[in-house]
Parts: sequence; C-alpha cells; structure tokens
Amino acid sequence: MTYAKILGTGSYLPAKTLSNDDLAKIVDTSDEWITTRTGIKNRHIAADDEKCSDLAATAARRALEAAGVEAAEIDLIIVATSTPDMLFPATATIVQKKLGIAGCPAFDVQAVCAGFMYAITTANAYIKSGLAKKALVIGADVFSRIMDWTDRSTCVLFGDGAGAVVLGASEEPGILHSKLQADGNYRHLLQTPGQIANGEITGVPFLQMDGPGVFKFAVKALAKVAEEVIAEAGMTPEQIDWLVPHQANYRILESTAKHLKLSMDKVVLTVQEHGNTSAASIPLALDSGVRSGSIKRGHTLLLEGIGGGFAWGAVLVKY
Repeated sequence: MTYAKILGTGSYLPAKTLSNDDLAKIVDTSDEWITTRTGIKNRHIAADDEKCSDLAATAARRALEAAGVEAAEIDLIIVATSTPDMLFPATATIVQKKLGIAGCPAFDVQAVCAGFMYAITTANAYIKSGLAKKALVIGADVFSRIMDWTDRSTCVLFGDGAGAVVLGASEEPGILHSKLQADGNYRHLLQTPGQIANGEITGVPFLQMDGPGVFKFAVKALAKVAEEVIAEAGMTPEQIDWLVPHQANYRILESTAKHLKLSMDKVVLTVQEHGNTSAASIPLALDSGVRSGSIKRGHTLLLEGIGGGFAWGAVLVKY
C-alpha cells in the first residue's frame, strides 16, 4: 500500500511584528483584553513589497531543505490561501516559477482557515493514486490586507505567515485518515464579501466576523470531527501524541483538547506568537513542533481546523 508521508516541514513569518501594546495605540484595546480572550500576544505583518507567493515560496524552500528534496523532484504543488497575489493565475503557479519548477500541476484551494486540511487531503489522494510521487503543500495568507484596522473585534486576531510540507510516496504509514466537511448555511458568520466588478470594489472588502457565532460552532464542529476521524481510523484519543490545531483562539484549542481528554501539554501552541494566520497556522504549528524537537518520527499527530464557509476538517498523521 502506498502512503503519503511527511518528508519535511518549513515555515516563514514576516519580520515586522505587531504586539498587543502596538495595537492599543491605534484601536481601543489593551494587552490584557486581547490576551485573556484569545491568548494572542503578537502577530506578524507582511512588508509592503511582500506578496502571498513570497511568503509561500520561502516556507516551501525551507520544507524542501528539511526534506532533502530538490525542487525539480516536486510533481505537484498545492497552495491553500484566501489572499492570493491576484485573481489569476493561481498563487501556486507563481510559487512554482519562484522555485524554478515547470510542468507539474500547480493550483490553489480556498477553504480559508481549513485550507491546509483540504490541500493536504487532496495531495494525499494524488499520491495514493499514483498521480504524484512528491508534493509540495503550502498554507499561506496575508490577512493584514483584508483587515479593518478600526475594528477591534477582528484586527487583533489575525496575522500573516506561511507554512509548508513536502509529502512523498512511501510504504510506511503517513497520512492515516482524513475527514473534510463544509456547510454554506453559516457563511454569514465569517466572510469577506467584497468583489471586483467593472474595475471597482463592490461590497465590503474587509473581513467580517460574528465572534460568538464562530466560537460556538467551532467548538462543537472541531470536537466532533476530531472524534470521528480518530474512531474511523480505528484508534483512540489516548494514542494521539500531539494535537496540532488551527491557531485561532486559545479557548477553542483548550475546549477541543478537553473534549478529547488530552492534556494541554500534548497541544502544539503558537497562537500567542503569530495570532490566526488562517491557512498557514496549522503548518506553522507543525513546523514549530518539529523544529523544537517536540514532534518526533513515529509520533501520531491530529491536525484539525475550521474556517469560513464554514469549512472544517481533521487529518490523522503518523509522522
């Protein structure tokens, strides 16, 4: 049987940081208000000349280096993003050019904060079916560019970043099971409804969120999908070495861990350092856990996240 195994991880955070104290100078908030409600202390902001593809390409290069894989060996590139460089072509094709690769399939997926779950599940299907041997899966977003910096309920939550993994065909277990779900009935709770029409922006071009509504849905949906993906794989929560969740809000992460009866010592936490980086947050957390030495070969990981749509999912991985 062919599995898709993670060969290497990489990530990138822009140099500029925006602390809670910095935010308090431009919007009515405070470090105490943000920290107690979200666990966030800092977020990174892309430079004016940094595009989503720049963040993605840097994370990709670091993942390739960690995997010991040359860019020319990659035969599939998937980028999960909600903030592409442009309407088209896909940011994945721009990353492809920046990495000096040509010919292989390259496309974007858009499932907001659940984008990396959708992307890695798609790459897994390609590899298991024999359509690809080595895939580059990237989550990258520059949410700072769709923030209303006068809205303290949203601007304190998000930051920019990118994370990547290299997947390779292997006879050893890798991605064990995944489960993706979506429900467009809840799209109004988290959206950026603006569009470009006739050369002008129509609608609201900023992220809009019903915080309490998102929190209520996310807590239930994440606990349920995590429980289901573990059970469908014939495993139990006790067999999970690390929960690697979407880094949106400490309280949501705590609730998911509690539901699975996992100690917070088994949860990779990076939200305090970069806030919610949407599709980038899970691979960023994964890379942090790997490079810190916490996540080791042979560990069983549960990746899970939820984003606008709503779209959500979980992926069980033998690292």
